[in-house]
Amino acid sequence: MANTLKIDYKNVFYPPGGILMWIVIYLELVTFGIALVFMALSARAEPEMFHESRLLLNTAYGAINTVFLLSSGWCMAQSVHFLKKRNFSKSRLFLNLTMLGGCLFLALKSVEYYDKVEAGLTIGYNDFFGYYWMLTLFHVVHVLVGIVILALSARTLRKKPETLKVEDYVSGATFWHMCDLIWLLLFPIIYLLF
Repeated sequence: MANTLKIDYKNVFYPPGGILMWIVIYLELVTFGIALVFMALSARAEPEMFHESRLLLNTAYGAINTVFLLSSGWCMAQSVHFLKKRNFSKSRLFLNLTMLGGCLFLALKSVEYYDKVEAGLTIGYNDFFGYYWMLTLFHVVHVLVGIVILALSARTLRKKPETLKVEDYVSGATFWHMCDLIWLLLFPIIYLLF
């Protein structure tokens, strides 16, 4: 046990990543949830247009991006596991794989966005694409922020791993898992249901 890092829990109700991170997560999920409800209401008003517009999306891109994010989430969990065991090299390896998954997600999303712009399917094309762009771009911003948070942790893990606080690391991991969770809501609703 002496070679394992532990979180100094303030009480049994202290969630992984800290209470402030969970407040952020709940607010983000509520924000995305409200937007998805409005999207569903709009789809009820114009079901044919939403269905035809959804068929213009590349479901394979969405599915591949789901694999990228889920794989990166698993790698993040492994990174936290190895950090707690003070195996800094394995923790760093899995953190780098996590960031690679995020970068692959962004690269493929960029290709998808390029295809949509080239086809004239921009935010003003119709209501479906207005929601598509708003929701997916907002998610992309979260992924970018997540990569920055993870890169800062990676720098500390590379230079001075013994100074890295487990609580801070878990907080970054929690944010990254929020990005996964949001995508798991967006992908089936936007790419598969309408």
